[in-house]
Order: sequence, then C-alpha cells, then structure tokens
Amino acid sequence: QVQLVESGGGLAQAGGSLRLSCAASGRTFSANTMRWYRQAPGKEREFVTSLWIGGSTYYADSVKGRFTISGDFAKNTMYLQMNSLKPEDTAIYYCYAAQGLKDYWGQGTQVTVSS
Repeated sequence: QVQLVESGGGLAQAGGSLRLSCAASGRTFSANTMRWYRQAPGKEREFVTSLWIGGSTYYADSVKGRFTISGDFAKNTMYLQMNSLKPEDTAIYYCYAAQGLKDYWGQGTQVTVSS
C-alpha cells in the first residue's frame, strides 16, 4: 500500500507564503503525474496544479502566477510553493499521485489565510 503524507499547512496572512510538501511511503511505485487539489468549506474538491513526468505543469486560473508545483519523481515527493496568498485560498489541500490507473491521495493539510 502507498501512503501520501502532506505537511506544511497552517495559518498565513493575506499576501504571505506557505510551502506544502508531500512524500510517499510504503510500496514502491512510479508516478507519472503528481497534483495538488483543494477543498474549501462547503465547496467541492477542485484541481489546483499538476506536474507530469515529462516536465509539463498546469495551473488553475485562480492560482496561476502565485503557486508553483515542483517534485522529484524518483523520490515520489512533491511541493507546492504558495505566494501572494488570498483568503479565498483557505482550504484543505490534498496531494495526489497516479501511475496509470492506480492513484493515491494524501489525507490533506489545512491552509488558512487571514485577511
């Protein structure tokens, strides 16, 4: 079994920064994509950003220019650098990794941005 564990969440002021980390443990697997999702209170989980093994990255319009995804596919670790945070970025952030049809989710880490 594969476990993804996020860390780095917490409280930040608007305009501030946070860096989330996600590390995989357990059975060895080779992801071909790593992503971050988030779920705000009362809302559905939404896509934030993805990183593909070839190097391509994609961002939701709401975070473009402020958030940066990075990762190491050999170590199955990923990061999310969040700058210029806004109160609307408040959510539980989940990391996600997939290898073909097999996918895995982290348990989530809370990010709260105060105005």
